[in-house]
Amino acid sequence: MFAGTPLSQHLRVPVIVGPTGIGKSGLAFEVALKIGGEIVVADSRQVYQRLDIATNKPSVDQRSRVRYHMIDFVDPAASFNAAEYVEGARAAIDDIAARGRVPIIEGGTMLYVDALCDGFSLTGVPPNPDLRSELGQLDAAELSERLLTLDPDPGVDLRNPVRMVRAIEVLEAAGAPLRRLRRRTPPPWQPVRIGLVAPLEVIDRRLDERSQTQVERGLVAETQAALDVGVPATAYVMTGIGYAEALAHIRGELTLAELPLAMARSNRRYARRQLRWWRRDSRVRWFDIEPHPLAAILNYVKEPS
Repeated sequence: MFAGTPLSQHLRVPVIVGPTGIGKSGLAFEVALKIGGEIVVADSRQVYQRLDIATNKPSVDQRSRVRYHMIDFVDPAASFNAAEYVEGARAAIDDIAARGRVPIIEGGTMLYVDALCDGFSLTGVPPNPDLRSELGQLDAAELSERLLTLDPDPGVDLRNPVRMVRAIEVLEAAGAPLRRLRRRTPPPWQPVRIGLVAPLEVIDRRLDERSQTQVERGLVAETQAALDVGVPATAYVMTGIGYAEALAHIRGELTLAELPLAMARSNRRYARRQLRWWRRDSRVRWFDIEPHPLAAILNYVKEPS
């Protein structure tokens, strides 16, 4: 049930997930062309302006033929969290459906997809080892001060450092208030979860090739340009795979030849983490990328509820 359908549980919204480099964006583009869709990107770094190469934003040609939402609207130096994403993405889905078009969700940021399709949950925020290491240097009073700055009423024992660290971790990723995350609020439409998969050696080869291509497209120059206009090296988008390694190259810690190899290693680890995450969800219908699964996916999307 597609065009003209009011927003309700009868509206089936394709949600295309899978590991980085598997081809989610290309498949979402093809589906959009076939069913009159617009794409709502669920990626925590594609929201940022100007930084395009390592965030794997859709091409100029794709964006001229299909309308994309939730990309290129946040200043790279600004903060942005999952709560803000869900608010914007749900508004975009409402608008797409109201115009008789089909919303298609595509992306690999697990927290964003999970929160958008199921509502927030405390367990949906993955651990952040770097933040935990930073917070581990603070005493209970300092942790309490930082937590209360994020959320004046977190409902957490302020004498318990472990719980405060977890609360800060969740709030920095998902936004306040923390109490909101204790009760899921699902959306008024039906997510149709579509997972793309391939043998690990195929995924690894694709990631190797993509990393090399990104360097050749000018990743280092794009990273340096961001620094030159005042984007801090510590900005969230600059900690992502590709930019983190490009910054290491700029600092002299990686040669240009080592750069794509380091990017590919990071991407392989991330792809496996994504696969483990999505495979926990029995609602995902998996499709191998070979042979090309477009026809099978279209049939699945059109199945009655």
